[in-house]
Amino acid sequence: MSVETDLDYVIKPEDPARPDIKSLIEELDRFQSQLYPAESNHFDDISTLQQDNVLFLCAEAKDRVIGIGAVKVVDYCPEIDSAYGEIKRMFVPDYARGRGVAQALMKKLEYYLCCHQISVARLETGIHQPEATALYRKLGYLERGPFGRYQPDPLSVFMEKTLISQYMSS
Repeated sequence: MSVETDLDYVIKPEDPARPDIKSLIEELDRFQSQLYPAESNHFDDISTLQQDNVLFLCAEAKDRVIGIGAVKVVDYCPEIDSAYGEIKRMFVPDYARGRGVAQALMKKLEYYLCCHQISVARLETGIHQPEATALYRKLGYLERGPFGRYQPDPLSVFMEKTLISQYMSS
């Protein structure tokens, strides 16, 4: 996968076990644990994020991690008669917000799915994260019901996007 640059940051695949990335994942866990009870948090651990069916991306600026995101490819879903990608571990810390990092990470994750002929992206976020929900809506994600192993949860927002052919021809 190619490296994407903006004037001041780079997005590239990385190992989520890298110490500074692992620290950011732990910060995300603490943040979400303050917002939701344990049964409403759906954390993928480091070993899950290192599996072959996961692309884990890191955004860096001047050797500082300013964002992370992953997509997990779910092999087959009878509901859509196809595989889909689940967006996981999206996080941009406060000090890096407002620079388009989350949107750039999402674009890369969606592009990865399209390159692998996967046309549906899904995600779960929480009701206490309106900025995240607004970003996903802006990017074309629509609310839907629980999917995969998720159960109905009044604290969860489930979303889906059918990826368009603009990525397929890029």
